[in-house]
Amino acid sequence: MVEKTMSYTSTFKEYLTLTKPGIVTLVLITTLGGAYIGSGGNLDPFLVFWTLAGTGLAAAGSAVLNMVLDRDIDSLMERTSARPLPRGVVNPFSAIVFGVFLLAVSFLLLSLFVNLISAVLAMGAAFSYVVLYTFLLKRKTPIATEVGGISGALPPVIGYAAVTGTVDLKALTLFLIMFMWQPPHFWVLALKYRDDYAKAGVPALPVARGVEITKVKTLLYTVSLLPLSLIPYMIGMAGRLYLSVAVAASLLYAGLTLKFLFSKKEESMKLFFFSIVYIAVLFTVLIVDLVKDG
Repeated sequence: MVEKTMSYTSTFKEYLTLTKPGIVTLVLITTLGGAYIGSGGNLDPFLVFWTLAGTGLAAAGSAVLNMVLDRDIDSLMERTSARPLPRGVVNPFSAIVFGVFLLAVSFLLLSLFVNLISAVLAMGAAFSYVVLYTFLLKRKTPIATEVGGISGALPPVIGYAAVTGTVDLKALTLFLIMFMWQPPHFWVLALKYRDDYAKAGVPALPVARGVEITKVKTLLYTVSLLPLSLIPYMIGMAGRLYLSVAVAASLLYAGLTLKFLFSKKEESMKLFFFSIVYIAVLFTVLIVDLVKDG
């Protein structure tokens, strides 16, 4: 009986790992942020629960299918070789069934308890991540990173659409900021693991174009975040508090990236972690400014 319990517990942990809980958590945070902004701070707990449940399941299902498709290259990379599928502790077919099931339940919950537009957006995010990014582009071109950014930029839009029933300029603004933030965030990490990507035959930007080009593109995207981060103020989503913080944070982010460009370092985890702080601060202050004005 004890052995069976341990076996069930172990299996549960392996399947949980397939869902990439860390990424799902980030998805839920940005979804909640979008919902809060869309509602003006007046959230319906019932609606929020089903929105987060449906969006979280969509993200989890996408992660599972991503791991199924990437199981061969994951086994070649030191960073991912300990995942359940490369280790052979989860059957690929079972993982496919699990991933599809999570996506199906996600669509059902969002359609029934939220609205159809949020369900369609969630499936769109899953499609861009699993099909466009993982299946079609990841092994062929470094452009995969930009395309993959679609899935990561949609969660706040899903949250916004869940409470408003529409996708308007405010929702598109949230999407654009998240979309432009993701490539430089990923490229800095890819520089650290470029040997891993090269060994697996994945043409990530540092592998396909080299370190210097990666640094330059990272700077271009980072600099573009400054004007994009001002749009919430310009369209009345936020006030002067947000404006001040957005300008300061964006200039600092661009400055740190510029410093990295001219340094002899070929990787910078400090810049990677700052990128996380940057997007967290931007969304937090956007919400705080909303509460203050409300």
